[in-house]
Amino acid sequence: MEEEKKKISIMIPCFNEEENVVAMSNAVVDIVTKELPQYDYELLFIDNDSTDNTRPLIREICKKNPKVKAIFNAKNFGQFNSPYHAMCQTTGECTITMCCDFQDPVEMIPVFVHEWEKGAKIVCGIKATSKENKFMRFLRTCYYKLIKKMSSVEQIEHFTGFGLYDKSFIEVLKNLNDPTPFLRGIVAELGFKRKDVVYEQQKRRAGKTHNNFFTLYDAAMLSFTSYTKAGLRAATIIGFIASLASFIIGIVYLILKLIYWDRFPAGIAPLIIVVCFLGSLQLFFIGFLGEYIMAINQRVMHRPLVIEEERINFDDNTPKNTEK
Repeated sequence: MEEEKKKISIMIPCFNEEENVVAMSNAVVDIVTKELPQYDYELLFIDNDSTDNTRPLIREICKKNPKVKAIFNAKNFGQFNSPYHAMCQTTGECTITMCCDFQDPVEMIPVFVHEWEKGAKIVCGIKATSKENKFMRFLRTCYYKLIKKMSSVEQIEHFTGFGLYDKSFIEVLKNLNDPTPFLRGIVAELGFKRKDVVYEQQKRRAGKTHNNFFTLYDAAMLSFTSYTKAGLRAATIIGFIASLASFIIGIVYLILKLIYWDRFPAGIAPLIIVVCFLGSLQLFFIGFLGEYIMAINQRVMHRPLVIEEERINFDDNTPKNTEK
């Protein structure tokens, strides 16, 4: 009797990737069947409510290959919830996640599997070099250095989520009960045996990137509010120092005014300066504290990660909405 093959799951989130989705499907299937013939596979696309021709193309791919599955979200649920939900729907002995724009090289799939077979439960793709904009690369490096110093949990530099995750880790993700999951932090925090593998990030094959200031800001703030106390502590310490400095300045000004009342210039300029300084400081930290409060609010609402509209090529194609 022929031994049943281990199954590898490859999960690819997409949004408006009509120029890449067919080529990505072909590339993944080609490399798995040629370089990993001893494994079975499934390829899962999760579409985050694309507005172009991505969904019809995915339907055609699924029609031609029953090992390609698809989940269509009812709306766009963001860059974190959608891929996390899809990872929890995979059925392989391990799950590989990668972007649909070819910035994550498909050639890394056999490398990840090899490290997994050697015993690693998580294999992280680390961007040692990148063909992205050098200024953006510099900003990302500064961010990683900063969050690493401020966090009490180990943070993995230049890790975007591209990697391999053992089925045991996927089971942990299913039970985390986190409605705003930040996979990069979860990987670093939970302590599974991990192997880091460096690669060069490629340029986007086609189409325009969907990352902008707001998506990058969301990622940065989720990381800060989930894995650091630095914002809260900075608000307390800097607020105390500013208040103490303002009090001292006020006392000194009052003493000088009393001693040199006939020569000390009158006016409210110092008071205005102090009030403006303290006001701006308060506004900054009120906004920063608001980020923490917003993160808490999202976690206590227990809303589903996503709402599915359609499933294709699953044993049960009934949409499944993972509540967290």
